[in-house]
Amino acid sequence: MGSPYCRKYAKEGVVSSAWTPIVNRLKRELGRPVRILKVMGLRSDEGADRKKRPPFRTVLANSARIVDEWLPVKDWPTDAVKEWHASAPVPYCWSYDSAPGAGDWLGNSRCSCALCSYASLPDLLLSSARRPRLAELYAEVEQVRGDSIRADRRIADLIRHAKTCGIDPGVVCPDDGPEFTALQNQVRAALTMKPRKEPDLARDSGRRPMCDGCS
Repeated sequence: MGSPYCRKYAKEGVVSSAWTPIVNRLKRELGRPVRILKVMGLRSDEGADRKKRPPFRTVLANSARIVDEWLPVKDWPTDAVKEWHASAPVPYCWSYDSAPGAGDWLGNSRCSCALCSYASLPDLLLSSARRPRLAELYAEVEQVRGDSIRADRRIADLIRHAKTCGIDPGVVCPDDGPEFTALQNQVRAALTMKPRKEPDLARDSGRRPMCDGCS
């Protein structure tokens, strides 16, 4: 959780740096600052910080570039997004459904990393069932390092609970290709080395119960 790749520096920052050579070229041709419209699909329903952001604002203005940010679906509720996808030219990711092509939106509530430390409990349980080999690799890291995926959750508990509560994953990713083998080898090699910092999450005593009876 200390340095996730889903933060601004690894997403918006990469895009912004790619603009630089384009801005340098166009500024000479135009003789004025280059205007850039940055369009993003952030919505208010996705979090308190996103709710605070205005639908349109100027985020950068200097002698080289003027960057405006536009959030065209900021006020769209989730149901409106689902309705739009019913006839959208681009299909949404299968992980949102109970099974690929089901169209029932009974899968993951958010589409991000398969096992994300910021994910909700239902999403973590579903992902543990959908990618069992990846979950077991996480559990291997926990066992060796003495840490946990979150301060209040252990991946080993999630794996066990996903099996005992009868979650139907809809699809199970075998993860039997060369990419997963390479990942597994990298992880196990890293586990033979001294950790960069002492684990702190597993020492948290405030672990919450897994569920209230699968309501």
